[in-house]
Amino acid sequence: MRCVDDTTLTVSELGALVRTALEQAMPYGVWVEGEISGITRSRSGHVYFDLIEPADTPGEAPLATVPVVLFRENRDRVNRLLKRHGDPIRMSDGVRIRIQGMVDFYPPQGRIQLRMSAIDPTYTLGRLAAERDALMAALSADGLLRANAGRPVPAVPLRVGVVTSIGSAAHADITTVFERSEIAFTLVEVDTAVQGIGAENGVAAAVRAACEADVDVVIVARGGGSKTDLATFDHEAVARAIAAATAPVITGVGHDIDRSVADEVAHTATTTPTAAAQLVVARVGEWLGRLGEVEREVVAGGRRAMDRAESRVHGAERAVVGASRGAIARADQRLASQSHRLARSARHADTRARAQLDLAVARIDVARRHALRRAEDRVGLVEAKIRALDPAIALARGWSITRDQQGRVVRSVGDLATGATVTTQVADGSATSTIIDTAVDTASTEETP
Repeated sequence: MRCVDDTTLTVSELGALVRTALEQAMPYGVWVEGEISGITRSRSGHVYFDLIEPADTPGEAPLATVPVVLFRENRDRVNRLLKRHGDPIRMSDGVRIRIQGMVDFYPPQGRIQLRMSAIDPTYTLGRLAAERDALMAALSADGLLRANAGRPVPAVPLRVGVVTSIGSAAHADITTVFERSEIAFTLVEVDTAVQGIGAENGVAAAVRAACEADVDVVIVARGGGSKTDLATFDHEAVARAIAAATAPVITGVGHDIDRSVADEVAHTATTTPTAAAQLVVARVGEWLGRLGEVEREVVAGGRRAMDRAESRVHGAERAVVGASRGAIARADQRLASQSHRLARSARHADTRARAQLDLAVARIDVARRHALRRAEDRVGLVEAKIRALDPAIALARGWSITRDQQGRVVRSVGDLATGATVTTQVADGSATSTIIDTAVDTASTEETP
């Protein structure tokens, strides 16, 4: 490194000086805890992200940030370490980690960064477990762990809400199960991210949206992944949305060994998305099976009832035939005897009826003539009254009828106004005139003392 009397350094010399000072100050590296933000993976195999210390209030800027680089050779070592622990962690945005690295100054960009070399999986898992335990305790205190379990599952849940990432393997597994069932299910699919920053709010909103669609049950599903991949389903927002859901919720999250907080508050927890769909199909299938058994029992019972009824009908038929023969024979005897008596009675009755009929005819003829004469008299009287009231006859005598413009008969000068047009009808026609003046006949309007 060049040094002159005035101790003036080049930028690269200053960078090298800072870098050396950092290496001397922390020769063995440091352990740092924080939250991953803005992680990227380059084609060369290097990984870049910021390790931040989040603010206490969500949405505010982080309290501190340090850039981190994980070079490919160190990345392979970190991955081997994680595999030995069962791959419980996937480094992604929002994951809290504890890592080891060398504090380095990167002269080309003039920034301090941390060259990551190791990770502590137990730190992340411990935090996840502690947060999970705290949430379980809070949900238990609020009485929400079995709230959704109290929702009754319909006997035939044909309208199914599906909350998952549409296009994912979990989504494909669910739709395949329902399609192969050959039952007329209706799937109300609500697409949502199932991991990453903010995924918990999306899943919670999707559960509420599915319930608002009036579904019979809701399936919340996600395929397998690391503990951090499944952290969304250990979030309070998701747990409370499931607990408050108006429809029973069936979870199918992760693999057989995974158990999330969402599973704890759901109506029923299954091991995989496929198992969740199979549970719904099996319930409908059981109902159809019971329906088939009832149908067979009804058919068999109907056949037995028909056999018994047919036997009773045959017995009744034989009894009716036997009884009918005896009744017909007795009826024939009575009919013959009554017919003989009726024949004698009919001859006497005919003679009496003819005599009565002749007398009645004579009486009716006399009454008819008297009634006709009285009717003719009444008709003549009515005709005379009609002729007396006929307006044509009154007009022929010199009377007239005056009507106003609306065709109403004028009966008083009070019905007329100066300038009004009236029509006067006489015996041989009518005349139209205009009222010039009106005068009231005082003699006709005087009141009787």
